[in-house]
Amino acid sequence: MLIRIGYDIELSVATPMALIYLLRVHPSRRDDLVAPESVLVSGGLAPEEYIDSFGNHCGRVNVPVGMSTVRITNDALIRDSGELDAIDPDALQRDPTELPFSTLQFLLPSRYCEVDSELLPFAWQQFGGVAPGWQRVAAICDFVHRHLTFNYKTARPTRTALDAFREREGVCRDFTHLAVTLCRCMNLPARYTTGYLGDIGVPPAPSPMDFSAWFEVFLGDRWFTFDARHNERRIGRIVMARGRDAGDVPITMCFGQSSLVRFDVVTEEVAEPVAAAAA
Repeated sequence: MLIRIGYDIELSVATPMALIYLLRVHPSRRDDLVAPESVLVSGGLAPEEYIDSFGNHCGRVNVPVGMSTVRITNDALIRDSGELDAIDPDALQRDPTELPFSTLQFLLPSRYCEVDSELLPFAWQQFGGVAPGWQRVAAICDFVHRHLTFNYKTARPTRTALDAFREREGVCRDFTHLAVTLCRCMNLPARYTTGYLGDIGVPPAPSPMDFSAWFEVFLGDRWFTFDARHNERRIGRIVMARGRDAGDVPITMCFGQSSLVRFDVVTEEVAEPVAAAAA
């Protein structure tokens, strides 16, 4: 299947500054693009692109004197399998002594995921009796999905997993932070993931399109996708970036005063081109 992806994001800036963004398709999905992404920055600015320590494709824009807004746009087509998220109820949890070294950082506390808090004893009390592995992660997703109420109106960038647990509300990043934290409390490596997730195979949501956050857990010998907010397998996830939490994978980050002016995202299935009839 083909999915059209893209965005139109505009920021008001007060002074010259550096702006970084993680708005490209993750390198692991680059070969699925029908053609290279057409990321454009207003004012003829040429981004400097690089790969960060988590393997994400990033860009830096140096905003000059006299520029009051920065607009970043993209429009692309990507091919997707059209399959639901992979599932393996028999996937096993590995002891930290047996985990690959690359996964160990995803057991540790991070800015938004306070493993070393009251969530640690709570997690063991709540999920210690659940079979380790897939069933334990599923139980964590079920709990977070029930415990939190989705509420755009009260979203804030400073809310941590512990805040969400106490306040019992949040947006997709808060569902993800809480689930990631509870997994780490149970010695399950979990990483934060951000990307496109359109309403493909599900009833359309009444709210405008947006990027989404979900998470991945290392079970057996691979990473599996989980989503505590929707708590169901979905079609058409297009990963942009992965990290320990949202602090590692900002959509945009300005090193100076700024405000959001425009934020439009597109992620929708499109029809395959019809092959020309044989002569």
